Amino acid sequence: MLPIFATLAWHTAHPGAVIGLLELSGIKQPGSSIELNKRKQEIEAHLRQHYQGCARKDIAAHPVMASYIKYYKRFSKTYHVLLQAESIALKNKDLPDVCPLVDAAYISEMETFVLTAGHDVDLLQPPILIDVSHEDDQMVQMDGTVKVIRAGDMIMRNAEGISCSILYGQCKRSPITAQTAHVLYVAYAPNGVPKETVRAHLQGIEANIRLFSPDATLEQISFLYG
Repeated sequence: MLPIFATLAWHTAHPGAVIGLLELSGIKQPGSSIELNKRKQEIEAHLRQHYQGCARKDIAAHPVMASYIKYYKRFSKTYHVLLQAESIALKNKDLPDVCPLVDAAYISEMETFVLTAGHDVDLLQPPILIDVSHEDDQMVQMDGTVKVIRAGDMIMRNAEGISCSILYGQCKRSPITAQTAHVLYVAYAPNGVPKETVRAHLQGIEANIRLFSPDATLEQISFLYG
């Protein structure tokens, strides 16, 4: 089990926040999964039916979505999961096909609207800390560009630097790939998102993974509270 701790700065800056941690090992990823694809189609159909005849504001009114929107507005940003949900529910777009471990998280994200990052554990260098960004912090984004990030955001650091930021996403050092067999999902939930929703979200990811890798080992499902 990968030890992960929260700093005092995080606890102080983000009271009421929840960090959910889901770690599994021994995963066998197929090229594609019929059962996982069926699950995708079910979620897409549910969103379209539930929000039929609605507008973006109706999706934004969902209590979990509203909590993220409030957080992002503090930094003059738009919650990208809102845009993803809108594209599926109102514009008839489909969930992306990346690889089974990434898709498993996308599916649960569209069920709960809880923001999650996924990391290949073998590419993470301890110590791993949930922290708050500082004025001089930078991260290397997935496209390789160096981004100076805003102070005050919830982030995850490892020995090599910032691994993930709520506002700017993941760095390029530890992404999930089709070869990943040991995975860590980190759910970032600001104040207002119920801890029960975060738990259900992580349990949903695990259930999706077991559709294609039933013998995966659960290393941890744990929580840090602000």
